[in-house]
Amino acid sequence: MTEGDPVGSDMDHEQQLRLLEALLFASSEPLDEATLGARLGQGSNPRRLLAELADRYAGRGVVLVRTEHRWAFRTAPDLAPRLRLQEEVSRKLSRAAIETLAIIAYHQPVTRGEIESIRGVATSKGTLDLLMENNWIKPGRRREAPGRPLTWITTDHFLDHFGLSSLRDLPGVEDLRAAGMLDPRPVLTALRGGGGDPDGAGDEG
Repeated sequence: MTEGDPVGSDMDHEQQLRLLEALLFASSEPLDEATLGARLGQGSNPRRLLAELADRYAGRGVVLVRTEHRWAFRTAPDLAPRLRLQEEVSRKLSRAAIETLAIIAYHQPVTRGEIESIRGVATSKGTLDLLMENNWIKPGRRREAPGRPLTWITTDHFLDHFGLSSLRDLPGVEDLRAAGMLDPRPVLTALRGGGGDPDGAGDEG
């Protein structure tokens, strides 16, 4: 058997769990069930194994969490504040970037023109570039409209970074305003109102 080959179906249940645990710990990124199933071998049931492994880690210092269709070990939520380190941020997000990210999250897939229509101002390429550098957004499908404009959507890393299991867990507008993420301008209170479905998949400074 060469390196990277599936282990095969000759492993017993406990061995499969141990291998699954090792794969998740060794990966720098969350893994989907198809990838895990390919490594576990033919005849394995990664979904059942993941559920069992998640039960085993429930209540421990690290827990197994699912973000959309990917799985990863993460610090238990109640311990995270005690382990959080002060990070030096080289480029602080501007209000324009925060607003643009919020609009993409709630209205995706959304075009640059639609973002500008909601915000009421032009969106610089630098704002979108910064959000892409953070791996929070990525290009989506082109809209079937004149000019076939490119759409923007959030990434799995966006969900993972902000501790969201899915886009359904996005906070409401009132929660964002209470946290100081939104100002009272009417154009930004429409995040949940007139845009796309979160499950669908200037003033820059």
